[in-house]
Amino acid sequence: MQPNKTTTKKRSPSTFQLATAVILAALVAVATLAFVFFIPATSGYFNLGDVIIYAAALLFGPFVGLIAGAGASIADILIAPVYAPATLIIKATEGFLVGYLIKKLNKKIKSLTLCASIAVLIGGSEMVAGYFIYDTLIAGYSFALVAVPFNVVQMLVGLIIAVPVMHAVLRVFPQLKSYL
Repeated sequence: MQPNKTTTKKRSPSTFQLATAVILAALVAVATLAFVFFIPATSGYFNLGDVIIYAAALLFGPFVGLIAGAGASIADILIAPVYAPATLIIKATEGFLVGYLIKKLNKKIKSLTLCASIAVLIGGSEMVAGYFIYDTLIAGYSFALVAVPFNVVQMLVGLIIAVPVMHAVLRVFPQLKSYL
């Protein structure tokens, strides 16, 4: 018996997903640059890019979340180049995790809000830990520790805004539920 082609073939991103991912990556860069609150103690900055990363991942899944997350490194190239390589990896991973987790959790938990919140908290925790590790490597433990509360606040603000945005978009475009 031959294997079923639909179950053995890897699903590649559609043209729609690719276009959406690239547009959202650019939007992440714009959102990151539009509201910048520099943190002198860390040489970093607070921004709203995570809102777009989370919304993208929650609405369109891990591939779009990964590419959208990578868009944050564009802003870092312009504002804080020392963070650009780390941001590329950290934010892309964050977007992927949120998108992956929402898909998995949505199969087991009935509340979409709860699924989204858990996905963002786990993905956002990866971001906090990733920057803590990077900051420790480039500037030391004390320096890295100062940045943690700012990154936690950035994650929580992203959660508070992205989950209602997700619900609003799904009300207007219910066909997007197929990505969950």
